[in-house]
This record gives sequence, C-alpha cells and structure tokens, in this order.
Amino acid sequence: MTGPITAGVDGTDESLAALAWAAREAVRRDLGLRVVHAWQFQPNAAADVADREAQERWVGDSVRQAVAAVAERHPGLTVTTEMREGGPVGTLVAAAAEAGLLVLGSRGHGPVVGFLLGSVGQQVIAEAACPVVLVRAGDRPSSEVAGHEIVVGEQGEPEDSAPALRFAFETAAARGAAVRAVRAWTLPPVFAYSPGSLKLLDDAGGLEPYEKRALAEALEPWRERFPDVPVVEHVEMGSAGQVLLSVSGRAQLMVVGRRAHRTAVGARIGSVAHGVLHHADCPVAVVPHA
Repeated sequence: MTGPITAGVDGTDESLAALAWAAREAVRRDLGLRVVHAWQFQPNAAADVADREAQERWVGDSVRQAVAAVAERHPGLTVTTEMREGGPVGTLVAAAAEAGLLVLGSRGHGPVVGFLLGSVGQQVIAEAACPVVLVRAGDRPSSEVAGHEIVVGEQGEPEDSAPALRFAFETAAARGAAVRAVRAWTLPPVFAYSPGSLKLLDDAGGLEPYEKRALAEALEPWRERFPDVPVVEHVEMGSAGQVLLSVSGRAQLMVVGRRAHRTAVGARIGSVAHGVLHHADCPVAVVPHA
C-alpha cells in the first residue's frame, strides 16, 4: 500500500469510529494518518466575513479535538489534518486519489449516513481510486483479535479478484490473522452452457469441484507471497452476498471487489458490495478492480 491512510471525519459517532479504526491500521502498517474534513459555509441573509471565519474556526476546533484524542492514544503516529471547503463527494474522491486507503463512517443495516448520505456514499465508493473501508459507530478494537478472520469474496477470473485478495492478505499479514476466501456459485441456466464450458466442467468432475479448483488457482500466487498467513478455502452454493453475510459473524474485516456501474444518475456499486455494506456485522473494505 502506498500513500497515507486517510480518514474522513464529520463529527458523527460513525466518523469518529472510522478515525479510530484508521489510526490502528496506520500503526499496524507503519503509515501516516491523514484526517480530512469537508465543510461548506452556511450563509444567511446577514452573513459576513466574520460569520464565515467563525464557522471555519468552529469546525476546525471540533476536528482538532478528535485528532488530539487519537494522537494521545498513539503517540508514535504521524497525523496530519486537512480542512477542505467543498462538497463531500468531490472532497473525498480527491482525497482518495492521494491515499492508500480511505476510511469512512457507516451506520449499516440501512441507509449510510454522515459522509455517506444516500447517493453521495455510493458515488464516493464507486469513484474512489483506492480501497474504501466503512466502519460503524459500534466498532471496537476487541473485534480485531485472534480467531476473527479477514473474509474476502473471490469470483470471476483470477485477475478480477486479485486486488481484493491482495488487500485481504496484506491486512491479514499485518494483523496476524487468517484469510477466509469465499467463492459462491449458483446453477447457471441451461442456455449459458457452451461446448467449451461443458468440457471444462466435465474435466473438473462437476460444478462444485470446478469452483473449488478456480478458487485454489486464484489463491495460489497470494499463498506463495504470504506463506505465513493461514487460509481457509470456502466454496458454497448460493448468491455471493448471502454466502458472504453468512460468515460475517466470524470476520474482523470483510473485503469485496468493486466494479462500478455508470447510470443516468451517476456511478453505482454492484449488488454484492451494496448488500454487504448494509448488513455485514464488521467493517467492510471495498476494493476497486484493477
């Protein structure tokens, strides 16, 4: 990972939990922590220069208090703070372009709030150039313990899932955790079979052995690169989102890939990432495809 770990802070409990998570991760990876706050002047009919300065000072004070608390918990951590005037989407997407990892607060189990209000959050995740981690207000350091795994979704061809697998293995190595690599599969419609695919399935001995082989092949280069990271290969029939959520209770972090979709109303993330972000019981990392 290159570039600092960047946390978006807006004063909500969710963003403060994200800040604490980002600080712990920066310490583990021996990286700097950058704290970014987007603010917009809220004028009224009688607003003047003094009002603008007062608002900026008030916002700055609240951010500095949060940063001071983190710096006190991690005295060796290098922390920088940036207040950027502008909308949250543009500010965070620009910050992600300069970061190795962007960390934001999430309410989960429903609409995402704070920096991630409605379509704003989906646009940030869909457009960010680096992985984005979503953290809930209830997140605690105690969840990052031995026995809790880094769960990562693997699907498609090896090159499709390589960025997510790399992030999962790097995180597991930094934490001394195991990786649970999950590949979900479903029965395709008959018309989806081709003579070539039928031969591959026949050679593999059926659908499930084929999926197991595909997962093993995708994991092979990462096992070689991170030989000390224990790996659990998890192949299960079902939708990817449902299978990932079924094992989220044992995860300290869940990692999913991201292929953004462009629509008339802006960028949207895929259904698997969307479902996991809303319902997983742990922080979720969304990693863009290469």
